[in-house]
Amino acid sequence: MAADQEQFYQVLTTLLSTDNNVRSQAEEAYSNLPVQTKVSHLFGAIHNANLGDEARQMSAVLLRRVFSNDFLDFYPKLPPESQVQLKEQVLMAIQQAQTEQLRHKVCEVVAEVARNLIDDDGNNQWPEFLQFLFHCANDPNPVLKEAALQMFTSVPGVFGNQQNNYLDLIKQMLLQSLAPTEAYDVRFQAVRAVGAFILINDKETQILKHYADLLGPMLHVIAESVHQQADDTLLKVLIDLAENTPKYLRPQLLPIYDMCMKIFSDTGALDSWRQLALEVMVTLAEMAPAMVRKNASKYMEQLIPLILQFMADLEEEDGWAESDELLDEDNDCNNVVAEAALDRLACGLGKRKDHPSIGKQSIPAMLASPDWKRRHAALMALSAIGEGCHKQMEIMLPQIMDGVPGVMEGILRYLQDPHPRVRYAACNAIGQMSTDFAPVFEKKFHDRVVPGLLMLLDDNANPRVQAHAGAALVNFAEDCPKHILSGYLEPLMGKLEGILTAKFKELVRKELNFVLEQVVTTIASVADTAENEFISYYDRLMPCLKYIIQNANKDELKLLRGKAVDVC
Repeated sequence: MAADQEQFYQVLTTLLSTDNNVRSQAEEAYSNLPVQTKVSHLFGAIHNANLGDEARQMSAVLLRRVFSNDFLDFYPKLPPESQVQLKEQVLMAIQQAQTEQLRHKVCEVVAEVARNLIDDDGNNQWPEFLQFLFHCANDPNPVLKEAALQMFTSVPGVFGNQQNNYLDLIKQMLLQSLAPTEAYDVRFQAVRAVGAFILINDKETQILKHYADLLGPMLHVIAESVHQQADDTLLKVLIDLAENTPKYLRPQLLPIYDMCMKIFSDTGALDSWRQLALEVMVTLAEMAPAMVRKNASKYMEQLIPLILQFMADLEEEDGWAESDELLDEDNDCNNVVAEAALDRLACGLGKRKDHPSIGKQSIPAMLASPDWKRRHAALMALSAIGEGCHKQMEIMLPQIMDGVPGVMEGILRYLQDPHPRVRYAACNAIGQMSTDFAPVFEKKFHDRVVPGLLMLLDDNANPRVQAHAGAALVNFAEDCPKHILSGYLEPLMGKLEGILTAKFKELVRKELNFVLEQVVTTIASVADTAENEFISYYDRLMPCLKYIIQNANKDELKLLRGKAVDVC
């Protein structure tokens, strides 16, 4: 047995190798072991103080994985005394673990056992664990308190069908752990534990009320974690609560917004923290709009200008004009995060007719800015809020598109902006409005929109702008009344045919295909709306499209080929 254990330790050590071949052999040897042998050897490794901490941590990870996948296959087959021994071993490992990292991983092992020992009827078959949990939570040693809270966080439903009998004890455990006199690590873990327990009881109104007085102490610890800037887990807990149980947060709504506004408005803070603070506020507005409108509307007035500033957090990028936006998108960038937040805020708060249009004060000033980033942000903001603020914006469409002298410049003029990214944003706004306000938009503005977008199809120095103008035309054509689009067929198809031919030649020479893909898509959209009136253009386009179908055989050209097939 000792020889087998030593051989297993060698396999375990080899699993940590950086050599892929060596590690693969060890993985195969490990996978071939019977489950009971794995469990026995892994327990031995966790308890072996002579092994390196890394190997013991690896053993705990592997053991948790075994329990997660195979517990019910092997545990019921063990003799009763072996079952008792297994449960004693995992609890003992927590008390023996010497490093924080190992202890955390062992806690996950224990939680996995506890999870598996709750039957389908909610009966907890391991009462000793519950006793151990409360014992550790009340121990003067903060290490054991933190361990208890971590296990409870991992399996907050561990009390099963007896939970109601323990509600006061659980609350007392959590409230004591949040006390300012406790070690920070204990309070940190207590916030996670409260969050986990509230989330699994999110439909239990009485439990939420009973645990309402935990929220204030939780927020103090969350604020402390923000101040330390070391671990953003607790802000993520707050986001989960905002998404799933926003009414639980109602008593502390103003302090929550106050804390998050301070984080978000701090330009010296890490972007990731600012984004999380924004997410808390937006999620609350999205999930409980009436509550936010009634109690936190003053924060919305302050928040919108800050989001617009965040949207203007852009950098000049070499090669932007020739890059495909599908490949270029970074969803973690401040401007992308802010744009999505604005869209969600508008949908959450803006649908009431009596609610003021989001950004009504800030957007005109940003449109008039000499800074291209602010103009870009304002145009992207107009794209984002159309769906949510539909009732307010539809009335204002003439001012938004054509402008009001001395008050606001209209979107149409930005199709000729000196900066390509602003022209791109103008296309984006027009394309989005074509969808959000169809067919009113198409009927009112076709005589300025179509010529403006056709002009940008000639922007050969900025293929990305060209492609986006084509995309905006797709949106416009999809919902445009046929009799209106028919009046533009000749100039529209003449332009698209010319670009198709030019970009086809460019494809052969440069292999730059995203504009060509967009032009083919635009042609398909126009054909779909024009129907029979498109027939006269069919023969002129077919030679080029058929050549694309026959010769676009590379993987990177599959999308182009598919779009050409759609047109044909």
